[in-house]
Amino acid sequence: MTGQFAIALDAMGGDRAPEMVVKGANIARQRFPQVHFLFFGDEQRVKPLLDKYRALAKVSTIHHTDQMVKGEDKPSTALRTGRSSSMRLAIDAVQSGDAAGVVSAGNTGALMAMAKVVLKTLPGITRPAIASFFPTLKGESVMLDLGANVQCDADNLVQFAVMGNVFARTVLGVVSPTMGLLNVGSEDMKGHEALREASALLRDFKLPGSFHGFVEGDDIAKGTVDVVVTDGFTGNIALKSIEGTAKLYAEFMRATFKSSFLSKLGYLLARPALNALRLRTDPRRYNGAIFMGLNGIAVKSHGGTDALGFSNAIGVAADMIMHRALARITEDFGNTNTAAVSRPQAAEL
Repeated sequence: MTGQFAIALDAMGGDRAPEMVVKGANIARQRFPQVHFLFFGDEQRVKPLLDKYRALAKVSTIHHTDQMVKGEDKPSTALRTGRSSSMRLAIDAVQSGDAAGVVSAGNTGALMAMAKVVLKTLPGITRPAIASFFPTLKGESVMLDLGANVQCDADNLVQFAVMGNVFARTVLGVVSPTMGLLNVGSEDMKGHEALREASALLRDFKLPGSFHGFVEGDDIAKGTVDVVVTDGFTGNIALKSIEGTAKLYAEFMRATFKSSFLSKLGYLLARPALNALRLRTDPRRYNGAIFMGLNGIAVKSHGGTDALGFSNAIGVAADMIMHRALARITEDFGNTNTAAVSRPQAAEL
């Protein structure tokens, strides 16, 4: 997509909303001057913040609502009582065509439920998946599903691979992505039937890039493939394990440098390198999980992020919009010889 387009923002979603949302939009505005921002939230709280950024205010519109989805609300409750909430109205803006995408740092379950009900799924997609990207030894990779579907059949996994392939091309800029199915081993006979069936299907799919085959847990950080495909149960555990390990090593390093005078002196000498490492692994750089497979761009920001992190979530949405991600997914399915088979719906988290 070229020219101007609008992105709807749930101004009340997130631990530090609406301040974080407005500041994040101002950062994103500098990178994406063609974006018009639609803020959905309490005008009495949003407008004073927006007035601090004149350039942002000129490309923004506030849609007032004093209702919001709370973090503890169940998806069913949010669907039933949140029709006038900031989250729902922002999603509605995408469905009506007033916005090309929506970004929220609010309740994940509610956002997924609302987005699926309002936006529906793309042709050929039976289950949407949560996708996000992270640093690896070779650069960056995308992994999906990260929690939307506990159980998946072979067709679901194939659909995830197609959508992950598009994500790698549009957001990560990989021209010919490599794809792999997360498994307990790399041998063809390893894994359950759905994995083996999905592997056979993907070998015959005509997609940009190539299908690597099965990958193991340590291949995620190695960057063995650009797209890691798995069910939501396994993907969510893998994601949380990666996050936990990163925090563990950061704490170990912090404690080590505080352990003695020489260690503190060593920290001063190593600080430039450590700052570069901190920047490389800063989770705010990789903020923004997208609900792939919906008939509309919907991005979930981490609820505890700051303005910089939220601006990067906006960036994910903008990249998907500008590079016609939804159209590419539809085109890729149209160019394949294998049609998705309708099967019983997988369980959700």
